[in-house]
Amino acid sequence: MKKIKNYSLLFALLFIVFSCQNEDDSAVANQVTLEFQNTFKNNTIVLGDATSTTSTTNTSAEGQVHHFSELKYVISNIRLIKTDGAEIPYNINDLDKGATVIDQSKPSTLNYVLHTIPAGEYKRIKFGLGIKADLNKLDQVRFPQFYAAAGANDTKMHWEWGTGYRFTKIEGFYESDNKQLSIHTGSTVEGTNGDTSTYTQGVDAYREITLDLVTNAKVGGSAPKIIIKADFDKLLSGRTNTIKLGTANATPSIHTAANMVQFVDNLGGNGTSDLSGIFSIFKVEN
Repeated sequence: MKKIKNYSLLFALLFIVFSCQNEDDSAVANQVTLEFQNTFKNNTIVLGDATSTTSTTNTSAEGQVHHFSELKYVISNIRLIKTDGAEIPYNINDLDKGATVIDQSKPSTLNYVLHTIPAGEYKRIKFGLGIKADLNKLDQVRFPQFYAAAGANDTKMHWEWGTGYRFTKIEGFYESDNKQLSIHTGSTVEGTNGDTSTYTQGVDAYREITLDLVTNAKVGGSAPKIIIKADFDKLLSGRTNTIKLGTANATPSIHTAANMVQFVDNLGGNGTSDLSGIFSIFKVEN
């Protein structure tokens, strides 16, 4: 009788272990990882200060050599599209669960994991570069995790003179004398400074990105990784605008909202003829 009890206990323990393993495997199989690779053309960007000898340099269509010391951008409003056209949104109204800051200086931020994605095959991905207007407010109460992550001292993605977030933040240097390159984008407001009752939408810098997958992502039996290339050669040499850096548009304290839109359209597309901007699908790993 004692042996039977022992066998029963062992069976129960094994059942619990295998059940937990199956639950863990199922959870992992319903994950999708988005990996962001930030490049100049096909070269992974290495950051560096003004005198760096190891940072990745790039030459624009206008012949201006430049490199970056800081590179950050916000991804939100993620949707996966199945082969039958069904669109699966991922926490699109929750910045704490569905938005992230990609930071080239922090490798851990370059992989963003989506959880509990319904099983099936997916052919396309959509996401926002920046934050859509109805959520673009510095709301510490509603989304404390994203607010803290975006506003951390080494991130600084809060837009000081507006009420929302920076969508991209790029610092660096250009030409042989290493003039400062400082490009910040984000939606603006118009009205009396400090009087929120007078604020109206100014420049809408939010952009929707649409990318077809090179291979269908198969969720359920595996946990696919979608590798997304962000080619910052197109920052200055984009499909929409060819930009020459100068005193009118190289620093955020000087460039106008109109000048900012040129960078926005290169980064995220112009919303009509270009829906991908700097982004493309490099590979899907199932």
